[in-house]
Order: sequence, then C-alpha cells, then structure tokens
Amino acid sequence: MAQEILINVTPRETRVALVENGVLQELHLERARRRGLVGNLYKGRVVRVLPGMQAAFIEAGLERTAFLHASDIARAEPAPVGDEPNGRPPPLPIDELLTEGQEVVVQVLKDPIGSKGARLTTHITIPSRYLVLAPGSRALGVSARVEDPAERERLRAIGESLLADRGDMGIIVRTAAEQVAEEALRADFDFLLRLWQSISERAAHASAGQRVHEDLPLTVRAMRDLAGSEVERVRVDSRENYLNVVSFCRRFLPEMAPRVEYYPGERPLFDLYNIEDEILRALNRRVPLKSGGHLVIDQTEAMTTVDVNTGAYVGHRTLEETIFKTNLEAAQAIARQLRLRNLGGIIIVDFIDMVEEEHKRQVLRALEKALQKDHAKTQISGVSALGLVEMTRKRTRESLEHQLCESCPTCGGRGSVKSAETVSYEIFREILREARQFESRRLVVLAATEVVDLLLEDESTSLAQLEEFIGRPIELQAESLYTQEQFDVVLM
Repeated sequence: MAQEILINVTPRETRVALVENGVLQELHLERARRRGLVGNLYKGRVVRVLPGMQAAFIEAGLERTAFLHASDIARAEPAPVGDEPNGRPPPLPIDELLTEGQEVVVQVLKDPIGSKGARLTTHITIPSRYLVLAPGSRALGVSARVEDPAERERLRAIGESLLADRGDMGIIVRTAAEQVAEEALRADFDFLLRLWQSISERAAHASAGQRVHEDLPLTVRAMRDLAGSEVERVRVDSRENYLNVVSFCRRFLPEMAPRVEYYPGERPLFDLYNIEDEILRALNRRVPLKSGGHLVIDQTEAMTTVDVNTGAYVGHRTLEETIFKTNLEAAQAIARQLRLRNLGGIIIVDFIDMVEEEHKRQVLRALEKALQKDHAKTQISGVSALGLVEMTRKRTRESLEHQLCESCPTCGGRGSVKSAETVSYEIFREILREARQFESRRLVVLAATEVVDLLLEDESTSLAQLEEFIGRPIELQAESLYTQEQFDVVLM
C-alpha cells in the first residue's frame, strides 16, 4: 500500500493530498482568510447560560459566539483509566458549572459549520506525533488501532511510567507510537509538558477573547497526523515550506526526513497526479463505478445520503449476483468518498436490495474493512428495518463541498428552479392581480429570455385571451440578467 503526500502551496492557500497507489484518498486545505480553528485554545467569557439546553454561549473572539455543552466541561473528578478515555462522570447542571461573565480557557472541538458557531470544550488536549496530552485528566488510553495485545501492554506500561507522580495529567497513546522506542515517547512527553507550561502562562495573562494557542499550520500538521510507515514520499512545491517540513521531520520524525522532496517542476504538482480532476469529480453528485453502476451522494444539513444503482451493469449470471458485486464495489467507493469529501454526521447508505443474508453480511464487512483506513472515527449501526445502512462519521471540519462551493444564487441551494411554464402562469396571475387593482393604459412584462420565448410561442393564444379579458395590451421584454424565476409586471 504505497502512499504519497503532496503539498501544494500558493500565497493564499495550502492544499495537502494523500495519494494511495496513485489514487487520491484525502484532501486537506487551508486558506489564509479562513484558517481552521480546531485545536486552538482561547480565553473565553460566558455571555449566556441556557439551563434548558444544558449549554452556554461563549465569547472567544470568533466571528460568532461559540457553543459549550455541559458534557464538555472538565470537572475535578478523574476519568477512569481504560483503553478508551471517554468515560466521564455525568455532567452537573450547567448553572452549577458556569456563571455569566465567568472567564474560562476553552478549546475548539468543531469548526463553525453553516450557521452554527464553533463547538468548544474545556477538556483540553494537546497532540504531538506519538502522544496526546490531556491536562487536568488522569486518563491513560491507547489507540484502538493498535491491535497487538503485547504492543498495547508495552505502550500502557510506558504511559504509566510517564504519568508517575503527575496526578493532574493524562495521555492518549496514538497509533503512530506503535513499535516506537520508549526514549522517543519520553521525549515527546517532555515536549508536551513544556508546551503546556507555556500555554498556561499565556492563558493566565490573556484577556477574554484572546487566542492563547494555535494549532500547527497545515503543512506541518499533515506530517504529524498523516505521515506513517506506509508513506514512501512527501513532495512539496514550495521551497520555504519544504525547509519547514524537513526541519520538523528532523526534530520529530527523523525517519521521514529523507523521504521529503522539493518539487521544482514547471508542471503543477497536482496536475502531475491528476488531483485537480479528482477534486472536480468529488464535487459531483454522481460517482461512476468501474462496473457501470454508480453512486448518488446528496449532502443536506441533517444528514448525507448515498444511493447505490446498478446503472449500465447487467452482470453475467443471476440478478442477485449482479446486485451483490455492485454493492461490494460500492462499499469500497463509499469509504473513499467519505474521506475525500470529508463527509460527517449521520450518513445513510441505500445499497441495492439483496435477498441472501450472507451477501448482506459480506457487503457490511467490506464497508467496515474499507473504513478502517479512515482517520476520522466511524460507527456503523447495522442494517435498518428498511434495508438502509446507518452510520456516523466524526465531523470536525466542513466538508470539501462547503469549503470550495457556495449556494447557487439562482436556485438558492435547492438544486432546481421553477420551469419556464410555471413562471409564465405566475405572470398571468400577477397580470390579473395588477389589472384589477390599478388603472393603466398597458402592461409591460420583464422576464428571462426563456420565459418570454415560451409566452410568444406555446402560450401566445393564452396571452391574447388575457389581453382581451383585461382590455389592455401586454408587451413582453426579455431581460438577459434575470434568472428564470424572476419577473416584473410594470403598469404604464
């Protein structure tokens, strides 16, 4: 499984692509005007406490007030020690935890998405290459992706030795720590302690609304989070960023430093790997499958739906075999599309209906196996009574579509506009309404070219009858700047 990381830098935008066997798997981008906030720490002030929602709104110097739920507020009780440090005591009522005007250090858990403000937490975590420091917690966790029991036990023992005599600290051992020497883990831990000390000092002197810590820039963050033993090469097309990446690798990832290359070629780096074409395809609703079938992906505010269709694929044996093969191929494609498009929240997959239970189990296993490569946490709840696969994927940043696109000004994001015929009948009703209320010598209709053409051709008889009914002439004027739904009826 050969992987490459491609880093494309322009003055206002940085893009990082993870390519596996020549196929784009993940795309991360960061723009100077709107950098991601996840991981940043702020000194915030409580502006409103909402007992009915068990939440508070925090002014942290962001564009909108941010949201802090009671379950995301750290308390003095220690979290239990276990493989997954998510077990927390039940939250107290929000008005017992916070008061309006109180200042609190918070970390961004989720970027602002759509009309929603950022989601915050006071469970602070500071990640590095091998470990995640959790100040104020007593948890010790090992990534679930480390599957070897002996290696899990070794990492747990190292973690316990690191936390000895540090009752106010917790750590999570990341997947990247697998087979890493204890000395490297101890150096990582010492670095995190120094970083936290620096953050604590800044937070103590900061005023409300100030940022006290910013996560690493995307070029370096990608090396921290994506670079692993499977990555054979990292190519950077900016000399300055290449030097920064090499410097970071020499300090924290010495084994990766020789694999980092500067790409000075005249042909753009992403064009070399056809990444630009892949990005365009990732913005389409329809995703073709090699067999001839296709997926249809629709993203809404509540959830994302994925519909699987056989399309042109007719198979060679039985209908059940054709459906089974299409669903197996779709499972692989869906896992890739979720990563590539960064789709999160509730996801409903409508596979083609299968009769045999064994086929259903195999398709579900194929989807689970394909999702194991995903860095974001996913959870499949199985097949519903309606035959739909329900799953969730952790969402911290906006999807690729929301980052690169905006709602269509013509349809307002609906994905459709009223037909010219519908608009023409609306014009007829408006003419009747205006003619009954106001006196005039004639009426002028301003509308889009398509609507005027329809009125002059297919609806010319209806227009003549309407003129006779109201006793006034109706003139039509095509406006090239009008959308198909826009029109005006002017009394002259």
